[in-house]
Amino acid sequence: MQDLKGFLDEKVEEYNQPGFIPNDPISIPHLFRKKEDIEIAGFFAAILAWGQRKTIISKCLDLFKRMENSPHDFIINHQEPDLKAFLNFKHRTFNEVDTLYFIHFLSWFYRNHSSLEEAFLTHNGKEGEPMEGMLIHFHELFFSMPESPSRTRKHIATPARKSACKRMNMFLRWMVRSDEKGVDFGIWKRIQPSQLICPCDLHVDRVARKLGLITRKQTDWQTALELTERLREFDPKDPIKYDFALFGLGVEEKF
Repeated sequence: MQDLKGFLDEKVEEYNQPGFIPNDPISIPHLFRKKEDIEIAGFFAAILAWGQRKTIISKCLDLFKRMENSPHDFIINHQEPDLKAFLNFKHRTFNEVDTLYFIHFLSWFYRNHSSLEEAFLTHNGKEGEPMEGMLIHFHELFFSMPESPSRTRKHIATPARKSACKRMNMFLRWMVRSDEKGVDFGIWKRIQPSQLICPCDLHVDRVARKLGLITRKQTDWQTALELTERLREFDPKDPIKYDFALFGLGVEEKF
């Protein structure tokens, strides 16, 4: 166990570095300085994060160019004719219907709240609340508007459907984790790093299984919990820092 912790700690040091940023979708929110811009850019970048990283980054750059590279200002102040710019936006199965609903929800939300973090906080707002409840709450809030298209639901994962919620957990890592390395933003303070769940993408899943960190056969919400519990044994306060190690081993080293 100590040998594995030491090995993973070394890999965290190696990959949790500014050099990780340019080739990863996290480079998109790093283009911005304003908190709301970082949140919106990070949210879209995480949701669109499937396929090759180069394509994901290119699609995000295209999307924010259509917002004149001022996402929060656009979300709050756009007029109906401005939405025509998104009618041909598409990435994989994410199309203009989904894009327009995302803009619609964010527009409503930011007119009533100062930070997207609030969308994850449930009504009881207890410190240390399990992430499962927060993700379910976010999904329900996101699709609570009468105009919500049923086709868009597949783009926001929820533990209620047993999804591993890879993209949502990745977005939360970006917003919540904070250290001196400067890769993750740490701009959200009401959710703690200890509450985060590890994003189980294909690379992380494969490496974690190879290292004996996952025993569950399928990859679903319970798998993400199992992996996170194992990582908490190495660092209970910041278990998801090991996402850097597992992802780096999978992508860069083909472990």
